[in-house]
Amino acid sequence: MPEGPEIRRAADKIERAIRQAPTEEIFFAFDRLKPYQEKLIQAQVAAVQTRGKAMLIHFDNDLSIYSHNQLYGVWMVRSAYDYPSTNRQLRLAIHNAKKSALLYSASDIDVLTPSEIEAHPFLSQLGPDVLDPALNPQQLVEQLQSSRHVRRQFTTLFLDQHFLAGIGNYLRSEILFVARLHPRLRPVDCTSAQLEALAAAAIAVPYQSYRYNGITSDLDLANQLKAQGQPRRQYRHWVFNRDQQPCRICQTPVLKDFASSRRFYYCPICQAS
Repeated sequence: MPEGPEIRRAADKIERAIRQAPTEEIFFAFDRLKPYQEKLIQAQVAAVQTRGKAMLIHFDNDLSIYSHNQLYGVWMVRSAYDYPSTNRQLRLAIHNAKKSALLYSASDIDVLTPSEIEAHPFLSQLGPDVLDPALNPQQLVEQLQSSRHVRRQFTTLFLDQHFLAGIGNYLRSEILFVARLHPRLRPVDCTSAQLEALAAAAIAVPYQSYRYNGITSDLDLANQLKAQGQPRRQYRHWVFNRDQQPCRICQTPVLKDFASSRRFYYCPICQAS
């Protein structure tokens, strides 16, 4: 499933393509949304916003298209009406004179008013967006120390979108490695300094992933390995997807484990419990 940084990069691309130009045509695959096709013609995209793994395309007529890619959804931006050759099912298309934004395979799509956004059963329950510029480490420390979260294992807590929206499998493993915390620990097991390091990593790692196209490892090392011709999977992450490969810090083999059938990775030395 795409995580917050991937959805934000898709939103940036969509916004560059379709903002500030009249919408010439909109296609919804789902019958319940087809009445909105006429309502959105000639409306202009005012902004494209992300909330965790969800996206909101706001129009200047107070309507917004909500979408969540879930496991299989994918956005494509193409020249106007230039559809790709694919076996995926087109669910949503937004066309202007020059560009088309196409959403394939997603099933969670809706059109919402501002009040419906605020009352939306998923959006209204989200925690802070991990890429929100207003988010600061002290806020996260306070959340970690709250009675609601202080006794929850990090393996579970960091996938809970009510705690922090936009984090999934790879970000969870990478954040905990950067903070040097074992995934099975809980906030109550940590010192104040450890929680401060975790809060800082929870902001810095997703931002780096967003800024550098999914790379969460050391950027200098990633550039060196890339220059040597290494495939992206060899330099992208610190620990995620690196089971039994040497830790980039201490050379100990990285371990893979599972929590609620979701895999995570860690270094048993750098993240000793």
